[in-house]
Amino acid sequence: MICTIGRAHYARPAPASEDMKELIQLFAQIALLRRGPQDLPASTLLLALTVSAYLGVNLVVSSVLPPVKSWPAQVLVDTLFTLAWYVALLKLVGRSERILQTATAVFGLQGLLSPLLIASDWLMLRLGEDALWQVPVACAGLLLIIWLVAASSQIVKAALEWSSPASVVLVILQIFTGRLLVLALFPPVKA
Repeated sequence: MICTIGRAHYARPAPASEDMKELIQLFAQIALLRRGPQDLPASTLLLALTVSAYLGVNLVVSSVLPPVKSWPAQVLVDTLFTLAWYVALLKLVGRSERILQTATAVFGLQGLLSPLLIASDWLMLRLGEDALWQVPVACAGLLLIIWLVAASSQIVKAALEWSSPASVVLVILQIFTGRLLVLALFPPVKA
């Protein structure tokens, strides 16, 4: 019996891993303000995978560095709110065709930045009272929030074709409203 499978069929990298690498690089370019949601494919599957990856990253990082006690439910509520926010916003302004790319870009960006944001929250809770670390940790957290707002506003600006200040206001409003919703549903427990 002669084997008809040549060496070329062995040890080839899977095309999916190459696609995943390119996608992560694209999200990194979006985070660095070099690309936008228009560079992503409009795909429901990609949006679902990106939201799942965002949830997965948050759940893994939060399980290692739990920011608060009810974090799993808070992550889920924040994710659903963010998705609903961008779907409603884009439908409201008549840009429904951009929902998939915009939401994918938002969750891809947040998936990349969430480990840093969660670590920052965790450090602020643990070291916030220590006078030596209070200012550096708070400054690092503030810089991360500024980076998130800047990159998110670039996504919104590209999706809505609005000005930068209006996009920044919309992103800050989304973050603020999302935090208020989480606080309303999960009030802090007083010790």
